[in-house]
Amino acid sequence: MTSHNMTWISYPSKSQPFASPEEIEALIASQNIISRFMHCYIAFFVPTGLIAGICILIVFIKNYLQSKRESLDLLLLHFTISNMIMIFFSFTVIARPDYLTLTHLACSVLSFFFNFSYFSSQYVLILALLTLLLERFPPQTALCRAIQRPMFCVGLVLIFTFCLSLTEAVLVGTDNYQLEANCQLDPLFAWPEYEIVKFTFGFGIPSLLQILCFIVLWAKEAPAGAPTLWQHMRAYPAVYAISVMGFICCLFYNIMLLFRTTLKLQRSIGTTENELVMNIAEIVLFCESCASLVVIFCFHKPCKDEILKVIQRCRRGTSRVGE
Repeated sequence: MTSHNMTWISYPSKSQPFASPEEIEALIASQNIISRFMHCYIAFFVPTGLIAGICILIVFIKNYLQSKRESLDLLLLHFTISNMIMIFFSFTVIARPDYLTLTHLACSVLSFFFNFSYFSSQYVLILALLTLLLERFPPQTALCRAIQRPMFCVGLVLIFTFCLSLTEAVLVGTDNYQLEANCQLDPLFAWPEYEIVKFTFGFGIPSLLQILCFIVLWAKEAPAGAPTLWQHMRAYPAVYAISVMGFICCLFYNIMLLFRTTLKLQRSIGTTENELVMNIAEIVLFCESCASLVVIFCFHKPCKDEILKVIQRCRRGTSRVGE
């Protein structure tokens, strides 16, 4: 693998000499949009996502202690933890339209942990879809039966995502660790291979596996006595909803990553409009993490049952006070 000199790259808003009033006005407008997106995300999505995540953890841990150890719940517990970690890392956008100023080494470490949670959530979601698929179509091979062991599968996912994240940390760049730079969770100064690997293993392969799961679900005839497809999907709406929502948001984000790679290969820093769209795509990705937790909390059966119990207790308490 050839080392790349990425010291030439910088953000358009930080490097271009803005001579004309139109360019200055475009920069100000771009930064205002980024700032509004950031404030909206921090004010609405972050509190909602974290509250939903904490409630999910309480419900799943309570059920686990009561020996209600469903495979799907354990996978969604891991998915919840991964997304909550991503939300905590998303606090790096608070500085927008400016960026964090860190050394290359510190930015690489930050990127490693962010990628670990990102890859982990993607592949655990695949395991959740496979679990639902095998519930509708009973396993007939040793490999299929192995998928029904959630702790074993999660362990494999953690090892795989650790290796991917370590690879990405190397692709951020092995030179100039002591230099300071503007830092994003996907560093701008990373080698072009960084975005290519992230697109391939963080979006391409997971999306292909998700599509295959949906194709099998729709095309294969279920065994006699099995619920209809509509009944099956209504029984697990949260998993299918976050799968579709995640695909749409990650598609936008990864397209922008590939576009940024194209600019790097052309040795171009792009325009302020390119920078604006990339920042929006990053915030959309974080919004998806928050929204996924809300969907699980509101529509996954154990969580929904717990919400109904709390509502019933509140009604009983109100009726007793009224008497």
